Amino acid sequence: MIGVVVPVHNEESCLEACLMALRVAALHPALNGEPVMLVVVLDDCTDDSLAIAQRHAAAQVTCLTMAARNVGIARHLGAQHLLAREARWLAFTDADSRVAPDWLVAQLALCADAVCGLVTVEDWSQQPAHVPARFDARYCRKDGHRHIHGANFGICARTYRHAGGFPPHASSEDVALVQRLIALNAQIAWSTQPRVMTSARAKGRALGGFADYLAMLAALSADVPPV
Repeated sequence: MIGVVVPVHNEESCLEACLMALRVAALHPALNGEPVMLVVVLDDCTDDSLAIAQRHAAAQVTCLTMAARNVGIARHLGAQHLLAREARWLAFTDADSRVAPDWLVAQLALCADAVCGLVTVEDWSQQPAHVPARFDARYCRKDGHRHIHGANFGICARTYRHAGGFPPHASSEDVALVQRLIALNAQIAWSTQPRVMTSARAKGRALGGFADYLAMLAALSADVPPV
C-alpha cells in the first residue's frame, strides 16, 4: 500500500482542490491497482476543513484530528497511522497544493530512499509584482537541486522508521528530517519529476514556511538586484 499525508489547519478554501488532485493521482494506471490511502490530519481546525475531508471518506480518505498546531506532529501522526497499516511508501503534500496526476508514479519510479521534489506557483496575485522574478532567480529547477518542500516529499517506510520520522517541530520539520537522512547516508533523489502546484498566499499556516520565505522576498526593494 502507498500512503499520503496532508496536514491541515483551517484550509477550507483549498482543501477540496488538494484532495481531488490526490484522488486522481491515486488512480493512475501505472500504479497497477495498488491501493493508496490518503490521511488528512486536521490540526485544531475551526472552519469547514473537517466536513470537506469527510466528504471524501469513501474514496480511501481517512481523517485524523489533533490540537497541537504543530505541522511536524501532524505529519508524523499521519505517517504512524499508515505505517501501522503496512504502507511501503509515504508521500507528503500540503493542503494549499495540488499534485500532478503522475505525482506518486514519479516518486516511486526514482527508486530512492526518499524523494525531494519541487513546487510551482500558478497564481502570484497575492504577492508584489517583483516577487516572482526574485523567487525564480533563487530557485533551481534542475535534477540535483537542494530544495526541500513538505508539499512534495516522499520516503520509503523502512527509511522513515530508521530516521525516526518527522520531529515535533512547528516549522522546518521537513528540513530537519532530510538533514537526518543525509547524516544516515540515505539515497535521496533531488528530482524535478514529481510535480506539485502550490500557493503563493501572503499568510501561511506555519511560521517560517513557504509564505514567510515569500514575505522575505517581498520585503526586498524591487531596486535591489537578485542574488
